[in-house]
Amino acid sequence: MLGAMFRAGTPMTPNLNPQGGGHYFIDRDGKAFRHILNFLRLGRLDLPCGYGETALLRAEADFYQIRPLLDALRELEASQGTPAPTAALLHADVDSSPRLVHFSARRGPHHYELSSVQVDTFRANLFCTDPECLGAMRARFGVANEDRAEGGPHFHLEWAPCPAELPEVEYRRLGLQPLWTGGPGERREVVGTSGFLEEVLRVALEHGFRLDSVFPDPEDLLNSRSLRFVRH
Repeated sequence: MLGAMFRAGTPMTPNLNPQGGGHYFIDRDGKAFRHILNFLRLGRLDLPCGYGETALLRAEADFYQIRPLLDALRELEASQGTPAPTAALLHADVDSSPRLVHFSARRGPHHYELSSVQVDTFRANLFCTDPECLGAMRARFGVANEDRAEGGPHFHLEWAPCPAELPEVEYRRLGLQPLWTGGPGERREVVGTSGFLEEVLRVALEHGFRLDSVFPDPEDLLNSRSLRFVRH
């Protein structure tokens, strides 16, 4: 395909756009093209350790009709014992609601004062048809027991970060709880919508998903209410 693109007398494909000065823009995945070029230069498949986009690279190799590269990818997958990922859907919804909490704050030995503080409560629903990815989501958010896990292809999360003005004893009395992510040594609190969606995005990309839709504003990904991912 690459040869045909630049062969004299061949009609220009829709993916190839001349940019002037002898430069051409090929409307395909640029990161994957790095490995296409290295294969053509070296005659062998050299991928970084832990490379997880073989399905994407296979699609690019198929577009460029590089049969030796397709064969090398099949051999790599067979040697690793990991078949190509199956098609799957991942959907993440998150919503927040403010809540005004009243409490008695001690200002002295016999002096109590009524105070108020806003607590933001977050609710999220995750649905995924890939059990491995869903398990990774559960592990990322510490959902290992049945108190938060409903089972099946989905689970629900609810959390409320503790405001600095709210005493810990009042926070616990209200039955509120934080949400944590990360493993041992890197545990961190998920404060709001953006932190939650950032973790979802990381896990989705690690499992070969591609972002399909953002609601309501595609330009404001990490402050959206709904993300939909697909894997073909």
